[in-house]
Amino acid sequence: MFQSFAETARPEQGPPRLALLRRAMAEAGLAGYIVPRADAHQGEYVAACDARLAWLTGFTGSAGLCVVLGDEAGVFVDGRYRVQARAQVDTDHFTPVDLPETKPGAWLARHLPEGGAVGFDPWLFTPEQIDELTAALPEGIRLQPGPNLIDSIWPDRPAPPTGAITPWPDDLAGMSHAEKRARLAEELRKSGARAAVITLSDSLAWLLNIRGADIPRNPVPQGFAILHDDGRVALYVDHAKVSDPLRAHFGEDVSHVPPFKFERALDALKGPVLLDRKSVPVRVVTRLEAANVPILWGDDPCILPKAQKAPAEIKATRTAHLRDGMAMCEFLAWFDAQSPGTLTEIDVVTRLEACRAATGQLLDISFDTIAGSGPNGALPHYRVSEASNRRLQAGDLLVLDSGGQYLDGTTDITRTLPVGEPGPEERAAFTRVLQGMIAISRLRFPRGLAGRDLDALARYPLWLADQDYGHGTGHGVGVYACVHEGPQRLSRVSEVALRPGMILSNEPGYYREGAFGIRIENLIVVREAAPVAGGDRATHLDFETLTYAPIDRRLIARDMLSEAERLWLDRYHAACRDKIGPLLSNPARIWLGNATQPL
Repeated sequence: MFQSFAETARPEQGPPRLALLRRAMAEAGLAGYIVPRADAHQGEYVAACDARLAWLTGFTGSAGLCVVLGDEAGVFVDGRYRVQARAQVDTDHFTPVDLPETKPGAWLARHLPEGGAVGFDPWLFTPEQIDELTAALPEGIRLQPGPNLIDSIWPDRPAPPTGAITPWPDDLAGMSHAEKRARLAEELRKSGARAAVITLSDSLAWLLNIRGADIPRNPVPQGFAILHDDGRVALYVDHAKVSDPLRAHFGEDVSHVPPFKFERALDALKGPVLLDRKSVPVRVVTRLEAANVPILWGDDPCILPKAQKAPAEIKATRTAHLRDGMAMCEFLAWFDAQSPGTLTEIDVVTRLEACRAATGQLLDISFDTIAGSGPNGALPHYRVSEASNRRLQAGDLLVLDSGGQYLDGTTDITRTLPVGEPGPEERAAFTRVLQGMIAISRLRFPRGLAGRDLDALARYPLWLADQDYGHGTGHGVGVYACVHEGPQRLSRVSEVALRPGMILSNEPGYYREGAFGIRIENLIVVREAAPVAGGDRATHLDFETLTYAPIDRRLIARDMLSEAERLWLDRYHAACRDKIGPLLSNPARIWLGNATQPL
């Protein structure tokens, strides 16, 4: 098993740790201290040594922030985690605060009227984050960078990870790292930059055609890199991660250097140095400024090339999704053969992982499987533990969100399954979610539109019923990399124009606290749309579906669907039969034929 069901944090651990932090704040002369859910590489998932927010508060979600004052501690979470935060933290000592309705700056201004210094670790915040926070603060409150106070009070903090770095095949990447380095070096020269500092782990993985083992579920290496305008790269990683095959893969123009030399290397740069204010640590900026190295602000040079997958990457990920669809169908056939009341959530997770493992090519799961039944399904990012494990009962809905890491691709799929006979309210809500998912799947749109321009289409059927969901409609996805990859998103806050080759999730949902949850998710990839006869424009884009597994017809209120929606679903299910059917065992093939009958 890749997934563990042990509790990783407990609410009662928070208060004594909070007291230790306040003592450290007093010794440092600080009126407040900010603890983010972040590491120096701004990844969504962090190594055990960087799980400071969870260690302090008990909250284990993938996004959040704690602002600690002398008599108040606010835990800031968005709509995905509000119920979870209230359950995981000791609310007598920590106060959950809703994002984005209340921003940390406004909260600080209200709760620290006397002013003072608020400390933060400059390795864990970006200039964009600090600028946004500073702009909201009154004159009497100042942000003060300094040593990490959590590290000073965490006696058994795990050591930093030293997972091995391995080459990723050029035939899957679509081009060699030498070609990528040359391409980006040319862009640096055009912009007038002499070098770029790269701190995002998935950018390092993409640029050098490497993968790592530092972060659970995310096969990327942690490190820093300096890309020079002649295409040379200095990679700052622990030597324990480097093998002879990796040295051979790198060749002469990529050097690996111990991390402790990174800051001194910054001092020696001649500049201008390209930095991305959305991802680079504040500490890198202040170090360059102290050395009088000119800074050129711009995007991480890897960010868009990484997002726009090469044809070889798309071909590879199609294969991975067919393999994953086979595993899902084998699981779904097994699930439907079980009687209500016989399975627990952990049973579901372990069986699904076993089905993926049976492919013989599973390297890891792409995130901890979300298997939420009944009221647990109303927690969008629920993680079952031994303590929360629930038996599936007749009338429940099961939200099952899962994925696999294969050498040729990263998968992410959600299906909502009925346990016994679903009720009319559940079927109506499910159908609205399905209508939103189909709307995105069928969409043609002009080039230049961003996720914010499309997000409402997935919500419209729900809005008609005064319903909605508190997360984005979709996130970017890597290829044997991070299951959550930027900058592309289907979200009302995303301004990044969608381009061919970008992989996204399409996952509207609906959650009724204390009752049930619904989510349906396929992965899609942006492509050039075929011309339409009689059309006036030939610059439209659309989506190719990558995920193939049946959508449960028992939950569909058929009379709510339009003819076009029913046609899309029937064609999708026919494609599931054609693409996945030949890969299945005989019992699963029979089940698939029954599960994909036309509406």
